[in-house]
Amino acid sequence: MRDYDEITAFLGEWGPYQKIIFFLLSLSVFPNAFFGINMVFVGDTPEHRCLIPGNLNLSEAWMNRTIPLEQDKDKLQYSKCRRYRLDVIKNLSEIFPDPDSVNISEVGQEPCLDGWVYSKEQYISTIVSEWDLVCDNGWKGPFSTSVYFIGVLVGSFITGQLADRFGRKKVMFLTLALRTVFGIIQTFSPNWEIFCTFNFLVGLGSISNYMVAIVLGSELVGKSVRIIYATIGIGIFYATGYMFLPFVAYFIRSWEILILTLCLVGFLYIPLWWFIPESPRWLLIKGRVQEAEEIIRQAAKRNDVTTPVMLFSDLELQDMKAKSNQSQAIMHLFTTSNIRTTTILNIIIWMVLATGYFGLSLNVPNLHGDDYLNCFLMGVIEVPAAIAAYIFLQRFPRRFSLSGILFLGGVVLLLIQIIPSNLSVLATVLMVIGKFTATCGFLIVYVYGTELYPTAVRSMGVGLSSTASRAATIISPYVFHLGLYHEFLPFIVLGCLMVLSAILALILPETFKIPLKDTIDQMEKIKSTKVGNNLLLVTPIHANKMAAE
Repeated sequence: MRDYDEITAFLGEWGPYQKIIFFLLSLSVFPNAFFGINMVFVGDTPEHRCLIPGNLNLSEAWMNRTIPLEQDKDKLQYSKCRRYRLDVIKNLSEIFPDPDSVNISEVGQEPCLDGWVYSKEQYISTIVSEWDLVCDNGWKGPFSTSVYFIGVLVGSFITGQLADRFGRKKVMFLTLALRTVFGIIQTFSPNWEIFCTFNFLVGLGSISNYMVAIVLGSELVGKSVRIIYATIGIGIFYATGYMFLPFVAYFIRSWEILILTLCLVGFLYIPLWWFIPESPRWLLIKGRVQEAEEIIRQAAKRNDVTTPVMLFSDLELQDMKAKSNQSQAIMHLFTTSNIRTTTILNIIIWMVLATGYFGLSLNVPNLHGDDYLNCFLMGVIEVPAAIAAYIFLQRFPRRFSLSGILFLGGVVLLLIQIIPSNLSVLATVLMVIGKFTATCGFLIVYVYGTELYPTAVRSMGVGLSSTASRAATIISPYVFHLGLYHEFLPFIVLGCLMVLSAILALILPETFKIPLKDTIDQMEKIKSTKVGNNLLLVTPIHANKMAAE
């Protein structure tokens, strides 16, 4: 019984048809880096202090003494959330023209009752200055980003079901359109609550578009091209969009116009509807054989190959449909010791990678140097990360590749705390390397995750791990708020988590150059062995080798 790849092998692996699909679907993820990461600029907090009303008629000398000084790390600076009581200051200014003749520190303090004044040096406006998301409302800034990731979490739940029911192409373009429309509407938000509502919807659309593009591409390109598509293709185009974001943000310093400009890019993708086909695999499963055959014949014509007179036999069509209807409950991921261990370890590793990736990406405003250049560097580093992931996946064992990249990331993040304050550029370099490892690890684990599970539960296993990682991204905006308690605490936490994940990755089964498993029973045949104090899962091939030795 031939499968779909065998039936369509006559098309070739890398003809003009596959090249066009590869390029257009990779291009479709270009705007995905705009959303979520744009909160680096949209949600940044400008320098600010309490607003002092002009109707007090205070002299310039007294005006400069209305804000108390506070110790911030190793320097004194004006308080951002407190001021001296203005009624007392007003009375004192009428009695003592010179504020130096008064001990101002004994005057009582009060919160910023009249609002804040924000520096215009870097931004015309952000959502923070728009709705005063500072001091007691400071939690609302990172929460705005968390709401986006809640949308991403919900989107990851429903995307697969929508794409399975209505088709890959329709869902991909629909979610791209919704993200564009909701993003445009978001720029007219009258208050913070409405902004967050649309940020949720934008997050839902962004992840759906991204996930379906990966699935559709994997089903349209040849088997030998799928790894390079999921790493080099998707990775580099996403990175290019990432680099484009700070370029646009540098010239547009108003949050509304920035979001609007980024959303308008979505309209450039309308013509792609007529060039990207529906997945023939999905059409066949839905019984739409004629449409699937038409797409395959068009692909053959573009590749200049001859199409067989009969593409699919009735028996082969029935077999494809029967396989697609096979379903398993989520509890099957925890029924046996081997698959349960794999699932739990996968969830932990995916969550750590997600927290590290987005935590480091959103920490750009806290880095030394120019925010726009630092954000650009965070995008640039994704290109070598994608290439490195491809090389690792093609040439090296999965388990050691993933463990090694996680360990490297953990070590460089832990080293940041020993960097002297006068070498802050070196700390930034280490953070960029940490971002490299998180990106590379994410690309590896996407492929590795599909190989770890048997066919019967593969989609469910990867889906559960992906959903867990999306849940972790919700807390990622708050990771670097730990720095309020200790400057290096965020790096210590992320570094320790990545080192722990590196150790746990060694317990996973090796899948490099090993045929994929089809059933849960096959996975149960995997043996275990002791290496030092670590329990390692190995494949039957490895188990037989060790038994022979």
